[in-house]
Amino acid sequence: MSKITIVQTPLNMLHATRMPVLQPTLQDALDQATRRTAKARKPRCAPSRNRGFTLLEMLAVIVLIAIVATVTVRQIGNGITKGKVGAGKAQLSSLGMKIDSYTMDNGSPPASLNALTSRPDDAPNWHGPYARPSELRDPFGHAFGYKAPGDHGNDYDLIFFGRDGRPGGTGYDADFGNWQ
Repeated sequence: MSKITIVQTPLNMLHATRMPVLQPTLQDALDQATRRTAKARKPRCAPSRNRGFTLLEMLAVIVLIAIVATVTVRQIGNGITKGKVGAGKAQLSSLGMKIDSYTMDNGSPPASLNALTSRPDDAPNWHGPYARPSELRDPFGHAFGYKAPGDHGNDYDLIFFGRDGRPGGTGYDADFGNWQ
């Protein structure tokens, strides 16, 4: 007869000779449990400063945004004013052509710009209206200057007074006439 030896092994190892081990040993399970509890008990580091912005940082950002907004608004405002001045000069030229049409029909320039929109008593061949009432105002809403006969060698003087709508000025407030 053969001698039988009993060896103590973990429960999952009883059939080790017949099938491979599919489960971890008892020692592996204990090691994993120990690691988990050690990780859970690990003291936390000092609190991180990445929790939010300080009041000073927020104020600095707000000031920077305000500076950028101010510069942008000024640039846009200057662009709009420059465009209106250019449109006023173009409108002056167009209005000059309408006055010329009136002059060709009636023999002399109108006494006032209102004669372009409604028939005056002294215009026998008036074929108007030559202009709409809105065309008698510049892009800034001011009336064009008009004088017949003109002082600059023309039958009439037509003046765009610029942004301020008054005679004289420099930059965007400068005057521009049909003789220039």
